[in-house]
Parts: sequence; structure tokens; C-alpha cells
Amino acid sequence: MNKQFRTTVFLISGCLLGTTVIAQEPKGKTIDVTSTFKPVLREASKINFNATEPAVDTTKPRLNYNIPAQNLFFTYQPAGVHPVALKADSVNDWVNSNYIKAGIGNIHQPFIKAGFSFGDGQKTFFNIFGNHYTSKGELPFQKNSQTSVGAAATYKTSKNLEWNGSLGFRSDDYYLYGFKPDSLAEVFTKDDLKQKFQTIEGKIDFRNIAPTEFGLNFHPSIRVSGFNGTTFGNKATETNTVLNLPLEKTFGDSEKFAFNIGATADLTNYKNDNLKTDKKSIQNNLYQIATAVSVKTGNLYLHAGILPSWDQKKFHMLPNVMADITTNDKQLTLQLGWVGSYSKGSYQRFASINPWLAQPDSLLNTRTIEMYGGIKGSLGDHFTYSAKLGLATYHNMPLFVNDTLYGNTFNIRYEPKMNNLRLHSEIAYTVGEKFTASGGLTWNNYYKQEREADPYGLIPIELNAAIRWQLLKDLFFYSELWTWTKPKYLSKNGDSYKGDNAFDLNAGAEFRITRNFNLWVQLNNLLNDRYQRWNQYEVFGFSILGGITYSFNTK
Repeated sequence: MNKQFRTTVFLISGCLLGTTVIAQEPKGKTIDVTSTFKPVLREASKINFNATEPAVDTTKPRLNYNIPAQNLFFTYQPAGVHPVALKADSVNDWVNSNYIKAGIGNIHQPFIKAGFSFGDGQKTFFNIFGNHYTSKGELPFQKNSQTSVGAAATYKTSKNLEWNGSLGFRSDDYYLYGFKPDSLAEVFTKDDLKQKFQTIEGKIDFRNIAPTEFGLNFHPSIRVSGFNGTTFGNKATETNTVLNLPLEKTFGDSEKFAFNIGATADLTNYKNDNLKTDKKSIQNNLYQIATAVSVKTGNLYLHAGILPSWDQKKFHMLPNVMADITTNDKQLTLQLGWVGSYSKGSYQRFASINPWLAQPDSLLNTRTIEMYGGIKGSLGDHFTYSAKLGLATYHNMPLFVNDTLYGNTFNIRYEPKMNNLRLHSEIAYTVGEKFTASGGLTWNNYYKQEREADPYGLIPIELNAAIRWQLLKDLFFYSELWTWTKPKYLSKNGDSYKGDNAFDLNAGAEFRITRNFNLWVQLNNLLNDRYQRWNQYEVFGFSILGGITYSFNTK
């Protein structure tokens, strides 16, 4: 039987649902054949992820820092050399430190120093300190001693004020061993040659910590000292009072402009029964009024003013002009100045310069007027420098000459007027707090004395150098060098001679052995140079001093 078939396919939403087969017969009958179909999706391909470590970045970042160069301002001043001069322990501030330092050596017998501090470290500070040493050399009567005690306090109020006060006592004993001829050693006794100085000094001041709302800064102070000296059994006394009243007014929010005004009264009353005058006392009073205007910008600091002064009722007008011109990178500063100043003539000050001084019979203040130019700055991050050339004129400069009897005391001769072409330079290399090397040179050319033939007792050329080095964590080393060329002195016959060149090399070390104990050693005059800073007074030779430091209650 012949049959015809028709196939119908059904699709819904892209899926094959089924197929229907329709068979048709010729006679018009229809047969439907239906079959089921199960659809199957095709297996999808999967994406495989393989975890890997990121590539190592070996490039080093380049970090650029813009740190302004810090210019160091040195305050070096030539100082008189004493036979037992000891190096200060540190230049850092003493904050909440308590210690006792003791030692002994072949010349210093003994040496002891102590300090204690109290307070909260924020608003109140109170320090007590003291020291004592006795030294003895090889020459007859070559000995001296020093004892000092003191206290200092600081209090900061809640009203923008800081009060400071100090009180101290010091006693120095010297023996006038520089006599000629040497055979007199069998004639003198210790009491004959003993010279004793005693000082009691107090000071109080206060200042505003920040400028007031009107731009005012003030810092008044008063210092009072009582000084006495006993030489050959005769006692001379002196009182010194210094009152200083400075005031500064700034203008504008940037405080670029300021006006300064101040008054100073420096009063001295000296009494000596052996004075060669009818009056047994000397009044040496100095009054000054300072007025100036100042301008401060990023590249310029200008201070221009005058200093009217009354020196024992004699009026002198002193200049007070200074200018600093700085480059943008702060690495070079040009300094110019025309300034005047006074150095007070007092028994206390003269004895600090030359401890073998005879009791003076007159007191004159030294007036100095100087014109100078110089540079200062830094090279790189560690090196700093400064140099200044000036021409100074001195009025009533004190010169020290030996007496004509034994030569073991010094009389003062005032030079009415003399000039000095002076060069002073300093360099320093610093690496953090671990290493510091510094040096200074002072060259003086004294000329045009009106009265004296030579500048007796003044050093022509002086060089100093120092190294501070932290070798290890608990090991510190330092070394100092002082050298100068021959100063002039006046002999008994009235002729001028050159003194000794000096080369004084010192070294020391300190290392920590426990948390509280440090051992230290100090070597002075390593080359045993027996020079004479003051004519007829030979300094101590080589000396070694060592001991221990105990620190306690430190924060």
C-alpha cells in the first residue's frame, strides 16, 4: 500500500520539543505518530585560572628631600688660660639629670663635681650644682684651688611669662709663685703668697614667652655681685650691679619690622684702704640707652641704631649698625657692621682675666668701635664656616705688666688709644651627634699705641681646634688643641720682650660600664709644653686625671 508521509517539526524558544510524523492514506485517512525527544545542552568549555606570584620590583625609588641648610652661629671668644682649666662635660642642656663626678690625678688632688635637678620639666625647673678641685705642681708654691656652689630656678606661668633666678658662691685660692729670683722660695711662706678671691652673685629676670597682642617683647634683668680679694694680707671689696631693661615692638603680622629701645645701668663700687688717693673708694658707673630699628626678611636682616653712653659722666655716642644679606638657599650670608661697645672695668673682671693681678688703684672702662665685614654659611649638609675681618679702635685698653719688685703680681696700665686689624674665622664639620670637628683662628695686629711701646699681655695669633667623637655606643672621645704666638711683656729694665709660644694638646675619653656608672679619663698638656701665658708663670706640665661618674634618678 502506497502511503505518503509528512513530517512536522516543532521548535519553541530554540529548543527541539518533538517531531510529529503524519501518515496520509490515499483514501483521506490520517494517522498521527508522535515520538518524544529529550534535549541535551552541549557541555560548555571552562576557563582555568593558575595563581602566580607578582614579579619582583627591583627598581629603587629616588626620594628627593629639600632640607634647608642650618647655619651655625659660633660664640667663640678668646679666653685666658688657667693652669687647671677643665673641659665642661657637655654642651647640652641639663634636664632632670643628677650625678656625682669624682676623680684624682697627679696634679688635681682631688676633683669632685655634682649636680641635681628637680621640677616637672615643663613649668618648673630647679638645679643645684657645685664643684671643688685642688691642684699642685712641681714648682714651689705652684698650687691653687676652687670651690663653687650654686642654684638656678625657672618658673613658667600661665600668663605667658617665664621667671629665672640664680644664686651662687665661689672661692678661688691662688699662690703667687711667679717670683724672681727663684732663691726667694726659701724666704716666703704660703701665707705670704696666698691670694684669695670670693664672689657671691645673684640674678633674676623675667620675659614673655610669646609676643603680646600688641607685638611687644620684654626681658628685664638685674644682677648683683659682691666680690673681694685678699693680696699680701690686704683686702679689697667691690659690688657690681647691672640693671638691663630691653623692649622690642614688632609691626605687622609677619613681624618683619621692629623697634628696639633699652636702658642699661652698670654700677661698680670699689673699696681699698691702700688706694693712693684721699678717697678709699672708686665709683665706676656706666649708663647706656639703646635705640634701633630692624628689618627682617627672607634674605635680609638689618639692624640700625645708636647707643648714647655716659661713662663716668663723660658722654659718648656709639654706632650700632649691622646687616646680614643671605642667598635664597641660605648657604651664604654676607655680614657688615659698624658697632660700638663697652667692656666694664672692674676688679672682678680683671681678676678673671689674670688671676695674679695686684689690687688695682684705678678702674676704667674700655670703649671699642669696630667696622667689619665677613661671610658665613654652609657647604652641603655637614660643613659650616665663617670669617670676619674688622678694624677696631680701643680706648683705655688694660695691659698687664709685671711689678718691678719680685714680678709675681701684675699691674694694669691703660692704653688711651690703640688699633687692631683683626681676622677671625671658624669652620666645623658635624655628623649628627656622633662626630664634630671644629677649628678657629684669630689673628690680631695691634698698632698705633699712644702711650705704651707694645700691647703687653695680648696674644697676636691664636688657634684652637676640637674633636668630639662617639666611637661606639657607650664610648666617647674628645681632643682639644690650643696654640698661640708669643705675647709681649715688659721687663724690669723697661725693655719689651716676646713671651713663649704655646702648644697645649689635650685628650679624654668616657665610657659607660653600667646604666649608672661611667669611667672617664682626661689628659692635659700631652706634649708637656712648659709655656708661660703670663710672664714668670709657668703652667703645669703633663697631667692625667681620671675617675668615675655616678648618675641616679635620671629620666
